[in-house]
Amino acid sequence: MAEAEASIDTTHEQVVLGGGERLSAATVIVAVGFLGLSLFWMLQAGIISHGVQLGESVPVVPAVGALLVLTVLGLTLRRLGWRWRVPPGQVLYIYCFLCVAVTMNSVGVARMLFPEATAVYYFATPENDFETLQKYMPTWLAPQDPKVIQEMYEGAADEKVPWKPWLRPLFFWTLFLGGLFVSMQGMTALFRRQWADKERLTFPIVQLVLDIADQEGRRVVGGFFGNPLMWVGFGIAALYNVGNILNAWNPAVPAMGREYAIGRFFTERPLSAINPLSIAWRPENIGLGYLVPTEITLSVWVFYLALRISNVIATAGGYEIAGFPFDREQSAGSYLVLALFLIWVARDHLKAAFATAFTAHRPLDDRGEPMSYRMAFLATFGGLALMLAIALKAGMWLGTALIYFGLVLLFALVYARARAEAGAAMVWLFPFYLHKQMMIHVAGSEPFSRGGNWSNLTMLSTFMFISRGFFQSLMAYQMESTKIAQEARLRQRTMVVWLLSALVLGLLGAYVTHLHAYYTHGANILEGGSTEGGYRVMLARQEFEELSSFLKAQRPPDLARTWAGLFGAVFTLGLILVRTYSLRFPLHPLGFAMVTSYGGPLWGPFLLVWIVKTVVLRIGGMRAYRRGIPFFLGIVMGHFFVAGLIWGWLSIINEMYRRYVVHFG
Repeated sequence: MAEAEASIDTTHEQVVLGGGERLSAATVIVAVGFLGLSLFWMLQAGIISHGVQLGESVPVVPAVGALLVLTVLGLTLRRLGWRWRVPPGQVLYIYCFLCVAVTMNSVGVARMLFPEATAVYYFATPENDFETLQKYMPTWLAPQDPKVIQEMYEGAADEKVPWKPWLRPLFFWTLFLGGLFVSMQGMTALFRRQWADKERLTFPIVQLVLDIADQEGRRVVGGFFGNPLMWVGFGIAALYNVGNILNAWNPAVPAMGREYAIGRFFTERPLSAINPLSIAWRPENIGLGYLVPTEITLSVWVFYLALRISNVIATAGGYEIAGFPFDREQSAGSYLVLALFLIWVARDHLKAAFATAFTAHRPLDDRGEPMSYRMAFLATFGGLALMLAIALKAGMWLGTALIYFGLVLLFALVYARARAEAGAAMVWLFPFYLHKQMMIHVAGSEPFSRGGNWSNLTMLSTFMFISRGFFQSLMAYQMESTKIAQEARLRQRTMVVWLLSALVLGLLGAYVTHLHAYYTHGANILEGGSTEGGYRVMLARQEFEELSSFLKAQRPPDLARTWAGLFGAVFTLGLILVRTYSLRFPLHPLGFAMVTSYGGPLWGPFLLVWIVKTVVLRIGGMRAYRRGIPFFLGIVMGHFFVAGLIWGWLSIINEMYRRYVVHFG
């Protein structure tokens, strides 16, 4: 690291935030080194110990760790007056790289892919008809040697990975995921200017990252690490986690725990129908929630309480329906309408981008964009075409594939918007698994298996890990990376190539890590499993058990859930229209979409931060609000440091982690 643009700068020049526009070779080496360390860490803490899911947090814990280590190193070198420097721009390149690469090794990607591709073979019995479904599984999506699959679940005697049978399946899965990633990257390029420049969204997580990486104290008074309010917030979050950790060792030690159950006070019908009702102590959502517009924080807790009260009213009226009020089905409808609305709002920009891409008239200058608009359109639809080609080759019908992958991309767009506008640090904040389920709820299973051909539904179940996992959440990291590149003056198009490299290297690392763990220990006992696999294996098995039940009796449409999805869509449309004609209307449709998708862990922190922020703004105005930002960002960092970095490493060496499992997602 000896060049002026390297990760460690040997000049005496002051390095401003983002001053190193180019990506240096030294930075590539450091990033790959951090990835290797992260893979080992996740193997021990997430797969074997199953104590902290480091790739489930937002941002991922290893990326935050690298950001902290390199920034503190840079500040230390400055204080010592050494000639070597750590340019913040290069640190940000590494952070963005790890956000994508580490996610590949998480519970939402590789850990769902392997069981989904093999469960129909390993768990086949005469009773579950899995052997019938095997006939519709392409031979190139999973190894065909029964011993190879058996040893994956039970461990190999020699603990060696049989790489040869896995090479072809992994190639096709990489190609498929690459198509999805490229398609989302194209969409990111098309919407970047609309969101970042025209609408000026706040990108709360980007603000946190840039504040940490700022080594000169230009963004935060006194610098992020030199601001006393930051350390107060840091200390509060640290004490919260230390108390919980000590309580795990000795229950006599008082601690706040992970949540406070309000619903326990309502024990009699119909008031007991308000459950589940708990305030989740999520420091990251409290800290970042301070940066969220008050109309969204207000909407989240108001809509969540309204959903719970609606169940009380229905119960009082004698309508006790399992699953009511079908929050997540409502979210699916809400997300769909919001996606279409986002496209509609950006229509003028998209038209101009299209004209710039494919006509002689060029109304927009795309030289500073992540990719040219022509390339952005080609990436969006070319990536989708690649996904469709693989799905069709595997046996999925074109109509089914278009609907399914179309919903995946549309939901990814809304999730990216939620992160850009609301900064909610939850990777599951979208209607996960509802892509496929809503298709079955609306039409029933019979239209997807006409003629006795079950290949369509078999592949729909095989691709379940796309909707049940969180690969689509990567679009938020892609969008945030473009904002980081813009603010830190990094090269946008270098960032795109860099993220694609992160995808490939992250997938390769995830394949090695997981297969090594499986053939050494056996998937049946990893990730908290006993003899039949952990949670991800259980999900894959349940998916195909549900499909095999269709062989015996087709599932009819679910009218209740269909109506719930329709209500979510209509209600969201109504909120949009009201806000269009009444600018002061306080409730935001994005808040409704967020809270119906995964509101339990979100509403409490947003209620608390809404109260605090409202009081601060009314008493001290914007000046007081800005002064409070370091305190709340400190809460985020204190939580990530203790619960993610320290507890993440302790969970490797001590069994006590099972008493205090940290949930980030």
